[in-house]
Amino acid sequence: MEKTVVEIRNLTKSFGDLDVLKGVNMDLYKGENLVVLGKSGSGKSVLIKIMVGLLTQDEGTLKVLGHEVKELNSRELNRLRLKIGFSFQASALYDSMTVRENLEFPLVRNVKNLSKGEKDKMVEEVLDGVGLAQTINQMPSELSGGQRKRIGIARTLILKPEIMLYDEPTAGLDPITCRDINNLINQVNEEYHTSSIIITHDLTCAKETGDRMTVLLEGVFGATGRFDEVFEHASDQRIKSFYDYNFIKQ
Repeated sequence: MEKTVVEIRNLTKSFGDLDVLKGVNMDLYKGENLVVLGKSGSGKSVLIKIMVGLLTQDEGTLKVLGHEVKELNSRELNRLRLKIGFSFQASALYDSMTVRENLEFPLVRNVKNLSKGEKDKMVEEVLDGVGLAQTINQMPSELSGGQRKRIGIARTLILKPEIMLYDEPTAGLDPITCRDINNLINQVNEEYHTSSIIITHDLTCAKETGDRMTVLLEGVFGATGRFDEVFEHASDQRIKSFYDYNFIKQ
């Protein structure tokens, strides 16, 4: 039986009169890439924020690595967050720091008593892992959008998380760079043995990276399964429209 690393049951979240999540159920299994699809404003980011304790659900349960997130105190929550890597849409690099300094930052904050040699080795390993060893002394402003995305992923990987969360990993990138990032997501999954949630509205990204995918429609998941199961036999017109918008020339 597959091990569940994230378990969500009957999750609801409202902001005033706006019901964003209306009873969400979802499982992330150990070692898989799960794509969460949905239009802007569908609640994808709210779901992720509840998962890392930045927001609290109104009802339902959300367990990460066996822990009910809303029941954790601040110290327990910080320990859990160290096991979760978050790749931000905008890469979130510090412009005033070199690539090396950006990658050292989470080590300095979270890992005590590392020698300079140990830090150097960890930085060089993750940089090599994302194919950008040559950028170690460059500034973020000297990098392309795709390179910054890769460095952002490397900075997340340096703490060896068990779960990776990717927020719109291909947004704003050209098609060739998108394919490179999709390949990197798969490579990270294989080499670091992560379990990943990939939030996107890019169906090419979903098709190339997702073992399974689920579509968030009006606060609930409308369909879950492999790409062909979700889209090739979609009876829900909203799911079909999502496919047509991405793949059929207007």
